[in-house]
Amino acid sequence: MVALLLFPMLLQLLSPTCAQTQKNITLGSTLAPQGPASSWLSPSGDFAFGFRPVEGNSSFYLIAVWFNKISDKTVVWYAKNTDQDPSIVEVPSDSFLQLTNDGALSLKDRSGQEGWNPQVTGVAYASMRDTGNFVLLVADGTTKWQTFDMPSDTILPTQVIPCNKTRNKSLRARLDIDDYSSGRFLLDVQTDGNLALYLVAVPSGSKYQQYWSTNTTGNGSSWYSVYFALTDGTQINISSGAGIGSMADYLHRATLDPDGVFRQYVYPKKANAGILGGETWTAVSMQPQNICHAIVSDVGSGVCGFNSYCTFDGTRNRIASCQCPPWYKFFDEQKKYKGCKQDFQPHSCDLDEATALAQFELRPIYGVDWPLSDYEKYEPIGQDDCGRLCVIDCFCAMAVYNQSTSTCWKKKLPLSNGNMADYVQRTVLLKVPSSNSSQSMISTSSNKWKRNRKHWVLGSSLILGTSILVNFALISIFLFGTYCRIATKKNIPLSQASSKSQLPLKTFTYKELQKATAGFHEILGAGASGVVYKGQLEDELKTNIAVKKIDKLQPETEKEFMVEVETIGQTFHKNLVRLLGFCNEGAERLLVYEFMTNGPLNRLLFDNSRPHWNTRVHIALGVARGLLYLHDECSKQIIHCDIKPQNILLDDNLVAKISDFGLAKLLLTNQTRTNTGIRDTRGYVAPDFGVILLELVCCRRNVELEVVDEEQTIVTYWANDCYRSGRIDLLVEGDDEAIYNITKVERFVTVALWCLQEDPSMRPNMLKVIQMLDGAVAIPSPPDPCSFISSLP
Repeated sequence: MVALLLFPMLLQLLSPTCAQTQKNITLGSTLAPQGPASSWLSPSGDFAFGFRPVEGNSSFYLIAVWFNKISDKTVVWYAKNTDQDPSIVEVPSDSFLQLTNDGALSLKDRSGQEGWNPQVTGVAYASMRDTGNFVLLVADGTTKWQTFDMPSDTILPTQVIPCNKTRNKSLRARLDIDDYSSGRFLLDVQTDGNLALYLVAVPSGSKYQQYWSTNTTGNGSSWYSVYFALTDGTQINISSGAGIGSMADYLHRATLDPDGVFRQYVYPKKANAGILGGETWTAVSMQPQNICHAIVSDVGSGVCGFNSYCTFDGTRNRIASCQCPPWYKFFDEQKKYKGCKQDFQPHSCDLDEATALAQFELRPIYGVDWPLSDYEKYEPIGQDDCGRLCVIDCFCAMAVYNQSTSTCWKKKLPLSNGNMADYVQRTVLLKVPSSNSSQSMISTSSNKWKRNRKHWVLGSSLILGTSILVNFALISIFLFGTYCRIATKKNIPLSQASSKSQLPLKTFTYKELQKATAGFHEILGAGASGVVYKGQLEDELKTNIAVKKIDKLQPETEKEFMVEVETIGQTFHKNLVRLLGFCNEGAERLLVYEFMTNGPLNRLLFDNSRPHWNTRVHIALGVARGLLYLHDECSKQIIHCDIKPQNILLDDNLVAKISDFGLAKLLLTNQTRTNTGIRDTRGYVAPDFGVILLELVCCRRNVELEVVDEEQTIVTYWANDCYRSGRIDLLVEGDDEAIYNITKVERFVTVALWCLQEDPSMRPNMLKVIQMLDGAVAIPSPPDPCSFISSLP
């Protein structure tokens, strides 16, 4: 028998006594979507069977089984119409589900029209089991039908899914996390003895291409606790995390997720259960390990939709996300799997070469690749000629150039199989509107305007509208200039002037912030200048905030507070934490910041599992860009003086944002590389960015006293030794993704060693650092310092 089976060794934990205590659901019992009788519970209450609201549509419901005791009520099974029609059963709110007196489970609307039934009769009673299995039984206790035989996207402990040639026995991913429609990925238990993952067509479900399997063809098999077991007794462990979390302490499930990854999850039954963090589902294993690189399909779009590309979020669960390239946008922001479209007027094939060259240009993209969609190739050829051939070609959406082989490929829409690929050394040249051309043009041919009178009307309207806007803008500028002169003459106080700035700061009362933080209850962190609390504003969006409370009121703290408000209030960059407002009331000094969902970098970086290599690369570049803005681009140049993982926060998308300017010093022009004499947290002094780079590469703190090899105690010294001996690989030992990108690892280490030079005049400025990290400029070998970071512990 070929079968899919999760945790069969746990069957012994289910005693006959437990089975006898199952609550029976008698004939005539009825459920309705609304009201108290909307579900039938298992004896323990862990699971429920019944009606679950469809996300985003309160008028429709699923017939489903879900974890009932946890906060998010995770669905583990949902009804589909038939094997031939695997669409989900969406139930209107006036429907009801009844175990009828003649022994059938039937879904009907108020008119009596039947919408779904499991195609069985003669049922004596039903039972919702503590295993998560909803069962229909005959009088002698024999199972007539059960949800365990009709899997959706999830399997549970003790669940056996036999392969059957006449019925589809597989897991089908959802289309999206909140869309239960059949998605683009399939886990199939095959009759040839293979357990395989397939990319499939939507909505038909026809298989495109296998992208992972156990390679056990020719042997009957079953699947254990994320083991695949052959009938000859051989067990193939496909999950390194199968032993994490006992049944007594954790809930378990294994789900084929919408991104095509098959993950095993655990959830603590009690708050703060320990080893795996808070009350949330945590992935303890997954296949494949890197979905972004696992699929390259000749048909279909790949992991993400057409014209988009795949990247990991870097968290423990490593959810794949889809991104659009520049000048493209998602068809639907809520359903990103649909792909991206050009956010500009496409290249018309009516254009001559001169006009095309005037209206379009190429923008380089690094670290992203679309390996297919080629339709023309040139070699040998220079990059400029490669780009020109794409710009003048109305079919060409991008060109790809390989410097080492002088080869050029042209690609046309739709682009497929896009992914983050640091190992690719080719340059992607994306065709976008020229910075010198106007994208307001609906048509680029003046002759068409003359031939079609309605375009003259449109043109006149545009001219009139533009004239009105220009006049309005001039009036606004005049009034704003007048106001600024008045404000200057009246010497407006800080709180008022800030509220009138380009990025207005809000003045909060102490009572407002006390209420927003529930009495300063939840601490996010603490530093030398104060404690940070989590809060929520009572606005329409229920905005989450971080409130920094300055406790000490010495004169130097008062000055620090005013400097921080004045400085941060005038800065705005995607890699800086934004100051939203402040409180300056009596003896109270508080700062209100945007809340960063994923917390400080040290929490992500020094966890047991390494963040994805690409995530670390983006974090490093984000920190560098934030520092570049502070050093060279904002109106008042700023040096942070305390850059460390605790002061680098991560937002929803793991974008790095620099925080805590409490020790920042305002500098005069060209002083950003001057030794200010300021020393704060030990180990993060003047060359702090170099230390951050090495910590991102190695996923460890700069100083680790409890290491086996004493030479590895301080990562800055160790990295220098590895670099000099040509063994950069030792810094990322066991990190397969970093080893795969060893060239970039070496580049990052080299840049870090330049930043760590004891002599400030030897260190590169942040613009040069970014260019070196991006690979835009060559990096000479850094000198071997004899007094290497002498100020570090």
